[in-house]
Amino acid sequence: MAKASIAKKFTLSAASAAVLGVMSLGAQANETDIDFGGYVKLDMLVSDYADGQAPSSANIGRQQYIPSITPVGGEGDDLTTDFHARQSRFFVTTKTELDNGETLTGHIEMDFQLTPDGDERISNSYNPRLRQAFLKYGKWTFGQTWSNFQDLNILAESVDFIGITDGIIFNRQAQIRYTSGGFSASIENPETTVTPAGGGRIISSDGFVPDVTFKYTGKAENLTWQASALLRQLTYDVAQTGDDETTFGYGVSFGAKYTFGMDDIRASVTTGSGLGRYLGLNTWNGAYIDSNGELEAIDSTGVSFAYRHFWTEKLRSNVVYSRGWADNDGEVLALAGDMTEYTQRIAFNLMYSPASNLTFGAEISQAERETEAQVDGNLNRLQLMAMYKF
Repeated sequence: MAKASIAKKFTLSAASAAVLGVMSLGAQANETDIDFGGYVKLDMLVSDYADGQAPSSANIGRQQYIPSITPVGGEGDDLTTDFHARQSRFFVTTKTELDNGETLTGHIEMDFQLTPDGDERISNSYNPRLRQAFLKYGKWTFGQTWSNFQDLNILAESVDFIGITDGIIFNRQAQIRYTSGGFSASIENPETTVTPAGGGRIISSDGFVPDVTFKYTGKAENLTWQASALLRQLTYDVAQTGDDETTFGYGVSFGAKYTFGMDDIRASVTTGSGLGRYLGLNTWNGAYIDSNGELEAIDSTGVSFAYRHFWTEKLRSNVVYSRGWADNDGEVLALAGDMTEYTQRIAFNLMYSPASNLTFGAEISQAERETEAQVDGNLNRLQLMAMYKF
């Protein structure tokens, strides 16, 4: 993303340094660089919900693709058209050189996507939401940013907000991370999603042990790859027992990007037990309550693939495919009823950049969701965009 610097190397006063918090590190603050950037983006979506009624205009699925809410089992098509600029984003990044030789970095980033307040009747006003807010000091990162379990390198260029949503880890959350070369480890905010008897979702607030992640990123000529692991404890205060029931969850993920000429291929595979909210925007919960009132982790897997081809320096295309699925065993189906078995999406887009910071795009896609009872539904979508980076 292009960044426009609005100030370079100015000296902070003691009062300003105190406000920014740099003095609390016990080192005198010297000079701070401030960068401001972001983008303005208009999205235009024409959606065909082929097997059921479209969600209301306030639903998040009308802003971007959400795998778990594709309607299934309905009759007839439901066509909708949506225009919005809610993905537009801005950020501020600061870098301060300290007298002890370290660099203190701060970053805060916001957009207007997925916020509940607003309307399409009069003002189309929407609240901003916090995407990222973190500081870096030495090898340490403190704050909210991308999960260390996630691989940003395999994210496809897409007109949709994510594009390869179904089969990848996509998560931002508060954490403490240590990075040394290609290795990084973190402890991150715990949160358990549970399937109760009868189906649905319970969001547990009973977690005590942080999620733990490890990641290694390597590079060899044109190949960049990443391997990561997740360890977590799933916790919920089950009414039947009156106690906090726990179970162990884990996951492993491998992703790679191979560049040849101007083109590139990106692919990933992720699997585990109790992944829950980490995979496919929480299409599947992390655990379910079994017949004894205990938690049992749900197994799930995801894959993604994307190929980008440059027709010219300014014109390129992306083919994007992603699929995620869960191993819902007989007990969870007997207790919770019909559940999503898999979701998948395939898309093709054309991106044109007359300038490095201006892009127009068009994308056609088909998404599918199928339940364990083999009831399915498709979402066909044409999405156009205009984006200016600053």
